Amino acid sequence: MAATRKKDAHPVFGASRVPRYLQLADIFRQRIDRGTWRPGDMLPSIEMLMAEFSVARVTVRQAIRLLHDEGLVSPQRGRGTVVHEHARAHRQLRVHTTLAGLVEMYRNDKPVLTNLVESNASPLLGDDDGAAAPSYFHMRRVHARDGIKYCVNSMYIENSIFRRAQDAFRTQVVLPVLFSLPGLRIGRARQTMHISKADVEVASLLDIPVGEPMAEVRRVICTPEDTVIYVADVLYRGDYIHLDMDLKP
Repeated sequence: MAATRKKDAHPVFGASRVPRYLQLADIFRQRIDRGTWRPGDMLPSIEMLMAEFSVARVTVRQAIRLLHDEGLVSPQRGRGTVVHEHARAHRQLRVHTTLAGLVEMYRNDKPVLTNLVESNASPLLGDDDGAAAPSYFHMRRVHARDGIKYCVNSMYIENSIFRRAQDAFRTQVVLPVLFSLPGLRIGRARQTMHISKADVEVASLLDIPVGEPMAEVRRVICTPEDTVIYVADVLYRGDYIHLDMDLKP
C-alpha cells in the first residue's frame, strides 16, 4: 500500500490533499515576496509553468486567477501576466522584537478595524505570564489594509485601564493608546510566535483558504507587581509577516 501511495504521488506536490492550484498559487506568492519575480516582470508562459510544475493548463490558470484577485498580478492580452508595481509593498508587516519598536510601529498605523466580539471574558494565562487582574475587557476584531484582511486579534485589557480610554481602545490600534495613558507603569512584556495553519473560522474571517500558513503571536504586558494588564492573541496571515531581529554581537 505504501509503495502504491508513493508511486501515485505528484512529482512536485507529493500526496498532499490541498488542491494543486492553491499550492501553486502559494509558490507564486513566495516568488513575488522574495523578489524572484519583481514588480513589472512578466511571469513565465503558461506552458513553461505547466512543464516546471507538472500540472495541467487549468491548474496554472486557477493559480494565476487567485493572484490576480489578490492584486498581485495582472494578465495582459497578447503579452502574458505582469507582476504589479506594488505587489510586495502592501504584504509585509514587521514583527518587532522590542516593546518600544512594536509601539512605534503601530503609532501611525491606521488599519480598518472590524469588531467581532466584546465581552468581559478573561484570558487564559500560563504559569510564566503573570498574575491575573480581577477583571478584563475583551475585544476580538479583524484588521485590514488596502482591502486585505491580514489578522484576527483577540485582546484582553485590564478593566480599570480600559475604562480610562474606552472609545480610543474600541476604534484605534490598542498598543499606542495603552502607552499614551499618563502614569502607566510597565514591569515586563513578552512576545512569542509560532507557525500554524488557518482553520475554517479564521480562513473565513480573512478570506484565505483553509490550511494557509499562519503566524500565531501572543503578547503579554505586566505591571511592576507582575499583574497582567494586556494580552493579545493575534493570528496573522503567513504571507503578511516579516520578522526583523537585531542580533547583538
